[in-house]
Amino acid sequence: MDDSNIFDKIHEVDLKNTMEKSYIDYAMSVIVSRALPDVRDGLKPVQRRILYSMIELNNGPDKPHRKCARIVGDTMGKYHPHGDSSIYGALVNLAQDWSTRYPLVDGHGNFGSVDGDGAAAMRYTEARLSKISMEMTADIYKDTVDFVPNFDETEKEPSILPSRFPNLLVNGAQGIAVGMATNIPPHNLRETIDGVVKIIDNQVEEDRDTEIDELLEIVKGPDFPTGAAILGRKGIDQAYRTGRGKIKVRAVTNIEPMKNGKQRIIVTELPYMVNKARLIEKIADLVKEKRIDGITELRDESDRSGMRICIETRKDVNANVLLKQLFKHTQLQDTFGVIMLALVDNQPKVLNLKEMLVHYLNHQKDVVTRRTKYELNKAKERAHILEGLLKALDYIDEVIEIIRASKNVAEARDNLIKRFEFSQAQAQAIVDMRLRALTGLEREKLQNEYDELEKKIAELEAILADEKVLLGVIREEILLIRDKYGDDRRTSIEMDMEDLSDEALIPRKDAIITFSKLGYIKRMTPDNFHSQNRGGKGIKGMNVIDEDHIEDLFMTSTHNYIMFFTNKGRVYRLKGYEIPESSRTARGVNIINLLQLQPEEKITAIIPLSEDGKQHYLVMATRNGIVKKTGFDEYKNVRKNGLAAISLREGDELIEVKQTDENEDIFLVSREGQCIRFKLQDVRETGRVSMGVIGMNLGDTDEVVGMQIYSEGDDLLIVSEKGMGKRTPLDEFTVQHRGGKGLRCYKITEKTGYVIGVKTIKPEEEIMLITTEGIVIRMKSDSISVIGRNTSGVKLINIDADSDIKVASVAKVRFQEEDESEDMEEDISEVSEETVSGENEVIENETAPEEV
Repeated sequence: MDDSNIFDKIHEVDLKNTMEKSYIDYAMSVIVSRALPDVRDGLKPVQRRILYSMIELNNGPDKPHRKCARIVGDTMGKYHPHGDSSIYGALVNLAQDWSTRYPLVDGHGNFGSVDGDGAAAMRYTEARLSKISMEMTADIYKDTVDFVPNFDETEKEPSILPSRFPNLLVNGAQGIAVGMATNIPPHNLRETIDGVVKIIDNQVEEDRDTEIDELLEIVKGPDFPTGAAILGRKGIDQAYRTGRGKIKVRAVTNIEPMKNGKQRIIVTELPYMVNKARLIEKIADLVKEKRIDGITELRDESDRSGMRICIETRKDVNANVLLKQLFKHTQLQDTFGVIMLALVDNQPKVLNLKEMLVHYLNHQKDVVTRRTKYELNKAKERAHILEGLLKALDYIDEVIEIIRASKNVAEARDNLIKRFEFSQAQAQAIVDMRLRALTGLEREKLQNEYDELEKKIAELEAILADEKVLLGVIREEILLIRDKYGDDRRTSIEMDMEDLSDEALIPRKDAIITFSKLGYIKRMTPDNFHSQNRGGKGIKGMNVIDEDHIEDLFMTSTHNYIMFFTNKGRVYRLKGYEIPESSRTARGVNIINLLQLQPEEKITAIIPLSEDGKQHYLVMATRNGIVKKTGFDEYKNVRKNGLAAISLREGDELIEVKQTDENEDIFLVSREGQCIRFKLQDVRETGRVSMGVIGMNLGDTDEVVGMQIYSEGDDLLIVSEKGMGKRTPLDEFTVQHRGGKGLRCYKITEKTGYVIGVKTIKPEEEIMLITTEGIVIRMKSDSISVIGRNTSGVKLINIDADSDIKVASVAKVRFQEEDESEDMEEDISEVSEETVSGENEVIENETAPEEV
């Protein structure tokens, strides 16, 4: 064999140039034809081809499901010459409601799970298009988009879908190309369409471009299919303005107290794309490695009704602190890195929110314009035929004579054209005309159709002539889609407590705060309530559970501080906006979700601070008779984990805190029926960490049950644990020096039991008694007899003498003196009235109690 022939076939090439050219070709192929979505329809080529294949298969939402293997086979054989697994993977992703915000495919069978389980093989699963995906392909055969040859030029496929809603933002996109990646979060359909409508309105009504700030007010932020909560607006703002940003996403959790004194953390929503099974495994590993301490049990209680991960904590562990550790070390808190990269005219480009919506709107202008031209041509063609038919009916006898005289159809057609100057199409339609068209009814029908077409042609020409009319058509159609498919947000946007700059974004407005006996707190807006007449029935204020009722209800501002004092002598504080806003009937969240309370620590007093800070003193009373007066300035800097408010001796507890000025008289009432009244001026002002001074000298077995202030009422209501009680005028108690034993204020007998509660009240106010069994009785205070100091009072509630049931606490409901008032306090009192009685057994007591 001649060796020279071998060397003749060898071509020397420059390796550097060849690699560069080949690699660039490969990179561009991945960028344009595989990994990145188009800005117009938000789809990658494989997704677009799957949807078009399903349209061609007539696999719509009104048809039965088809085998996924058939859909994948059609897609692969006709349009997408790649592996079947990649096509099936894309199909599965379009059907998963935890991956796609508005699924474009309706799957039937095992399509995987949020735990990361894979879908069943495609021979087992079935699918069809979802209802909303029909909007993606609407009018596709009305020349709205270009069709291009497929890979082997045997078929035609759409280069883009009409996409009648902004799918790129609504469903988001993820993709890794070569040298670039995209990560667009999903959004709420209503908000996104409202953003497009805002751009249209500004163009139509004011002839101006839309500022991005206007869109930021409408599109609040990403709306993930798995819900969860976004922390702060900083990342959202940056992503929407620049196309890149980091968004902190946190799981929705709730801390619940358990009967044995323990607490449990309940996780109900996870950040987007977080694998639940892997998350639970990670928490278990952290416990095993002793990096997190205090978890006694970890369970996945998720079922068909929703997600639920239960994390039980040890009795001595602060669940709030533990939760913060979990946020730090696990994907319970995750970061979503936004890269809003999409193909614009087949070139990758990072876009901001406004650019995305503008590109989409331009696509819709093109789609609707092309559809209008298509419909106009069809209408004109039909009108042209109808003109011929109507003209033929006017000369029907001559037409029939010409047709009968002709040897064949072609000759008849030519003779008609020659005689009446019909067009070829008109003459053919006349030749094809049936005899029934000769009836008067058919002629009228043709005339009506022609008149309707004339109107339609005028409308279509108006759309093409004026861009504002065109925009109006897009607006109307897109709003129909919003109303048909739109839903509420799943992802809430919360304050990021680490980012204080967010506070400026919170509007200053009035807020109503409620706090229940079992520790549930919530914030409501005043417009939840309306004014009623005094003594009205009120409106339902909250769904309470057994043995729970509202203990505190007050109005403050979203930017005011609220101080929380506990039985352990510590103080915590929150700003109004830090308490989650809830509806009127919601329970709210347990306070242990918001404050880092220590084990066995309970809230005993809540003090709202006004913005001007004009309060004078905080007066505190402990169970062992210690009182303390401290200026508000001492509590200016309260740390997140609380601050010591008062030093307590072992076995003592803080029971009550009041805010007042120095010119006030204080009443302390003890369990064994003693009461002391002294001037607040007798109590010297002490610092925050001081113990205070002796307010009442107690017997060995006695303890203070309540502290009241003179200015809060006219009478002292005293209630005993066996349901007895009375009112005694405040003036019957002479002012003494603090530290004494006080005067006898209640006669303790076997029938009465010990004093359980005390309130200063006015005759027009109402009171509530709550028993250990959760029974609530409500009565007017003026129905309770006014009796002297050393008496036992009257029966307020019937309690079986042989049972263990006792009165647990006493509370009062305040009313305005006026019959009608727009004042919010009246609304609040009525809400409180209905609330405390709404879910518990209520015993009405309108008649005067029996005197003992």
